[in-house]
Amino acid sequence: MRVGLTGGVASGKSTVAVMLRDLGVVVVDADALAREVVAPGTPGLTAVVAEFGPDVLDADGALDRAALGRLVFGDPARRAALEAIVHPLVRARAAELESSAPEGTLVVHDIPLLVETGQVGRFDAVLVVDVPTQVQVDRAVRDRGWPEEEARSRIAAQASREDRLAAATYVLDNTGTREDLRQRVAEVLDQLSEGVR
Repeated sequence: MRVGLTGGVASGKSTVAVMLRDLGVVVVDADALAREVVAPGTPGLTAVVAEFGPDVLDADGALDRAALGRLVFGDPARRAALEAIVHPLVRARAAELESSAPEGTLVVHDIPLLVETGQVGRFDAVLVVDVPTQVQVDRAVRDRGWPEEEARSRIAAQASREDRLAAATYVLDNTGTREDLRQRVAEVLDQLSEGVR
């Protein structure tokens, strides 16, 4: 069974991914893969520099993600150009990792932009970590140190809360305690495991 996991900025998706790993699920992390495919010396980094110029590199020749972010987050065309380079590389690497998972294993793909990139149909089930937009803003400001304007801009650059919820097979409400979330994750995992057997 192939399962997608998504959620907006500061929704708690990474927390859910950790909980799933703790419960023995194989989690393929698209964010980690996105960093891997543009590491120094990779064809991905070469393509990003060709598209955006050398100013997206730091002094060590690695991708300066903050500099690149400033170029793409407010510009849909530039963001689409970046996604056209990175997303196919991430998908190919994710497929390699999935194919190496033991037979009968539940594999969850942690994909922040699952809805935005039209990948919902690739999965047997989609888990959406959900909180109200204001909670996302408050957490991004408090936990990530972002100015409120940047938090709102990044949230606006993603799929709407309504679009994510429409794509959900299971909704993981993360407005309660960590224990509430852990309990909901375990419930959903039990239901998903029935589908693997």
